[in-house]
Amino acid sequence: MANQNAIVLLLAFVILLTDVATTVQGDSTKKTLVKYKHGKKYCDQGWECQGWSIYCCNLTITDYFQTYQFENLFSMRNSPVAHAVGFWDYHSFIAAASIFEPQGFGTTGKNKTFQMMEIAAFLGHVGSKTSCGYGVATGGPLAWGLCYNHEMSPSQTYCDDYYKLTYPCTPGAEYYGRGAIPIYWNYNYGAAGEALKVNLLDHPEYIEQNATLAFQAAMWRWMNPIKKSQPSAHDIFVGNWKPTKNDTMEKRVPGFGSTMNVLYGDSVCGQGDVDAMNNIVSHYLYYLDLLGVGREQAGPHEFLTCGEQVPFNPSSKSASS
Repeated sequence: MANQNAIVLLLAFVILLTDVATTVQGDSTKKTLVKYKHGKKYCDQGWECQGWSIYCCNLTITDYFQTYQFENLFSMRNSPVAHAVGFWDYHSFIAAASIFEPQGFGTTGKNKTFQMMEIAAFLGHVGSKTSCGYGVATGGPLAWGLCYNHEMSPSQTYCDDYYKLTYPCTPGAEYYGRGAIPIYWNYNYGAAGEALKVNLLDHPEYIEQNATLAFQAAMWRWMNPIKKSQPSAHDIFVGNWKPTKNDTMEKRVPGFGSTMNVLYGDSVCGQGDVDAMNNIVSHYLYYLDLLGVGREQAGPHEFLTCGEQVPFNPSSKSASS
């Protein structure tokens, strides 16, 4: 009988270990739930990384990217001459990221350095696309990211009637560039709104009224392909994308350069050493330095840039153009 009881207890212990365990990592108040399924480890870290994901077993963004670092990267965003004073903040960034961390945003990879590099890459795009910095600006031209939250003096309403059956333009709505990686056109607002469960087609202005939503829209674009046959910027950067023979022939390779290609097409890439491309690259390298990773980790020129790449989407209206 004693032996039977011992066996029952042992089995119960094994089941407990393979089903769910609670551990404490880093901060003593932060608990990580762990379970195993078919030999794979899945975790849940509460509000920041929720929903049993393999990525939630890694460091979360708040483990390695804190308020002071956000402030360093965007040190001039609340200067009196900036155009979105008081809008962008660290809390909004983290609240937005918590939705995408279970999908691998900032949580892919087995070490802190690689995870920080993805955050620097994403924010490199953000900083460049929302900057009002210039050569002799206080703090230098790269310190002015998140200066804007919407396009200033738009020249059109960005309504494309080709999409009138799927994403019809709402009378009076204007679909000019808004957000952390600005989105343009009715069909992009419609698609982002569907994904985020927010009615952006009728209310595109929500993006410039809510910083968390503005970051969410940018992260959604980073994490999802513009076309089903193409990789997302995230998959390109973290190495999930394997180039085809055609990609290799057209000089598209994994790395930061191809994230610009898939997001902006020939408005930035395939034109040689142009300012539009160099500005984004410069922000990325600057942020790597500020985060203590160092620009030397960014890789060689052909991986870092896209000047010689054939665009994924030649002469098309991409999500951010």
